[in-house]
Amino acid sequence: MSISTAIILILVAYSYSSMAYVYKYRGVARNKDLREYLRKSWPIFAPINCMLYLNTKRKAAMSIQSIDDFPELAPITDNWQEIRDEAVAMMEQGCFDQTIKADSPAYYDIGFRTFFKYGWSKFYVKWYGYTHDSAKQLCPRTVEVLKNIPQVNGAMFTLLPAGSKLTRHSDPMACSLRYHLGLATPNSDKCYINIDEQFYSWRDGDALLFDETYLHYAKNDTESDRLILMCDIERPTNFIGGFVNSIYKVLASMTLVPNTSIDKRGFFNKLFYAVTPIINWGQELRKTNRKLYKALEYSLNAILLIALFYILSIPFRMFG
Repeated sequence: MSISTAIILILVAYSYSSMAYVYKYRGVARNKDLREYLRKSWPIFAPINCMLYLNTKRKAAMSIQSIDDFPELAPITDNWQEIRDEAVAMMEQGCFDQTIKADSPAYYDIGFRTFFKYGWSKFYVKWYGYTHDSAKQLCPRTVEVLKNIPQVNGAMFTLLPAGSKLTRHSDPMACSLRYHLGLATPNSDKCYINIDEQFYSWRDGDALLFDETYLHYAKNDTESDRLILMCDIERPTNFIGGFVNSIYKVLASMTLVPNTSIDKRGFFNKLFYAVTPIINWGQELRKTNRKLYKALEYSLNAILLIALFYILSIPFRMFG
């Protein structure tokens, strides 16, 4: 057996072991079955995520972090009322409604598109190296506050309407932690997020920091909307984790989504826009010929998996 073959086998074994670990052992909450895991938890990212879990500093190695361990984020809460005023003004202008319309540039969001059907909407402030021009115009004070905190990789305002929800899922990439700042919330325990079986209810001016790669879901069982600032915060890691993360963040930057036509688009946003007609055709096929739809779905997933392993093996095949 050649060295390159041995390394590829080790890589494959590690990848499957990582997926199995996340499915069976990580955290308290479990997917109800393998199907939900494949659909809701992005197992294809588990090998890289596990490398980050292994190299995460202790203060961040849990599902919910203590906000006191991250004093660099204090300027956000210190200015929460000014941030809230800008967000509320944008909501009243209909900015959030625009981003979920099919004719909007913001609609083609590969990372958050599935949330739209439950009423959730958002408005980006910045995303992995790019500050949105539309945000500079509409929420300049928020932009000013965040630009002085280098640990903030991405930020957006998000709206969870009265009576809506987000179903249980885990986010794909572990390069960041997720920060929530309550701006205009129901201030009620009936509006909450559950993170790895731990409940948290949003309150105006209060901050939450958690690892979004744990299973979580949200509900707003009140008659008021929930408006928050949501940020991606740099995951604290050692040197090895930092190296892995630098590559991961390049991938995240390619998912850049515009709010309006004056903002830039990332590669995956452009690609998603191009393939949306095919996706829509697939959804229609699902209704009319479910067997054919499933055959095509499994075939496509298999091709993507093979392609991923091929790409990951390129550096190792150099040893052959």
